[in-house]
Amino acid sequence: MTTPHQQQPPLPQGPGGPLGTYTSPIAVRPATFRDALASEWTKIRSVRSTLWTLGILLVLLLGLGLLIGLVVRSTSHDTEDTSVLVLGAYGVLLGSLCVMTLGVLTITSEYGTGMIRTTFTACPSRGRILAAKSVVFFLIAFAIVTAGATIVAVCQNAMVPYGSTPSGGEWLRATVGIGLYVAMLGLLSLAVGTVIRHSAGSITIMIGVVLLPMVLALFMYTDSLTHVRNFLMAYSIPSQMISFYGGYVTSSGPSGWGSLGIITGITAVALGGAYLSLKTRDV
Repeated sequence: MTTPHQQQPPLPQGPGGPLGTYTSPIAVRPATFRDALASEWTKIRSVRSTLWTLGILLVLLLGLGLLIGLVVRSTSHDTEDTSVLVLGAYGVLLGSLCVMTLGVLTITSEYGTGMIRTTFTACPSRGRILAAKSVVFFLIAFAIVTAGATIVAVCQNAMVPYGSTPSGGEWLRATVGIGLYVAMLGLLSLAVGTVIRHSAGSITIMIGVVLLPMVLALFMYTDSLTHVRNFLMAYSIPSQMISFYGGYVTSSGPSGWGSLGIITGITAVALGGAYLSLKTRDV
């Protein structure tokens, strides 16, 4: 029987002396959502794909927007009944492809390199990882698109001296509204990439989602398909983007904020499917 004051047995000896124990100075704790956000922010800003896609996005937004403004200014086209802000829609339509590409690569690049295994080992909660990726990507895409759309709108309004004066609501839709819509479209791309897990396949699917409804509608000539053609034209993604600038492809269709509600609902369903895919499938 030992007593509390009994001397402990000596530590085992090694070639260099007694073998002791080591206590790491780093606190051991489970990963939190804040840690996941910091990790995803580090990853998305340190890869070249982010620089290239966002760089091309700004070139399209600013370059094409200002070029169209110069062309319209040099012509005598009558735009008295049209807001000058609608000229910014062309750059946004092309730039949205860059946002969709970045949304896909935010998740599929890790599957391509196998880094996703390390990510899930560091943070086993797959829902937390998906949420962190979604938040970081959405905020970056929204900030860049909104800033670019605002610069283009201000410059075009100053360059083109004629046309109706935009109201406060039109300014809000053409800047913040379109920024929210394009960022949500990129978030939908992230959800598709989570399910497909392949960059080229996911990007192809998203391009089809954007362009296929309008292309199909162009080939529906018969009177029996008139309602289907009008529906596809009115609710296609390009038409919904144009609605933020007060333009409409058909006489009926969702308004700018209505379009945002539609894409938000679709994205929420897609993210739910992406979460189930992460939970039920192996890496």
